[in-house]
Amino acid sequence: MLLFNHFSSLTQVIATLAALLVAITIHEFAHAWMANYYGDPTAKLMGRLSFNPLVHLDLIGTIFLLVAGFGWGKPVMVNPNNFKNPKLDNITVSLAGPMSNLLLAVILGIILRFVPLPGNVSSILVIIVFFNLVLMIFNLIPIPPLDGSKILSLFISDQAYLVLQQFGIFLLLILILFVNFMPVISRIISFFFVLITGKALL
Repeated sequence: MLLFNHFSSLTQVIATLAALLVAITIHEFAHAWMANYYGDPTAKLMGRLSFNPLVHLDLIGTIFLLVAGFGWGKPVMVNPNNFKNPKLDNITVSLAGPMSNLLLAVILGIILRFVPLPGNVSSILVIIVFFNLVLMIFNLIPIPPLDGSKILSLFISDQAYLVLQQFGIFLLLILILFVNFMPVISRIISFFFVLITGKALL
């Protein structure tokens, strides 16, 4: 279902687009920053160590966000050979994206919970918190190319992980299209939203 069908005004559509840009930009910037911090300048040299949302947008991932309510940004290229501890540092870099979304959601959620705000400002913050939680939860699924798959790489061989990478996108599509998967994700997002903001996710 098209996400915009849930909105009754142009203001809500604009706020949603802005929230998407914020969530995706923070997520991908965190990957690039952490990789650079651990000694890999690949993302920095490609211009990804930036708060410019245009360098982080992935066409298909953005369309999925708008149509289905989940998605991703343009993957940040990383060369683990530049890390001191390639496997563990690569996992940390991967988790930096979802954790940055969680951090922003918590900060804005606390503001929503304890600071009296005008209705329009509160609505915008609600949308930003929501999409940051969407990116966090969805990207922690342990299936390539999502960030959570790097955790899975600790428990399987490199060869098995490479095979999984080849079929990861198909596994995701199977989960989405043929398994009762999205309602579970929605309940998890709702749980975190209520926990952080103290408000029900309508």
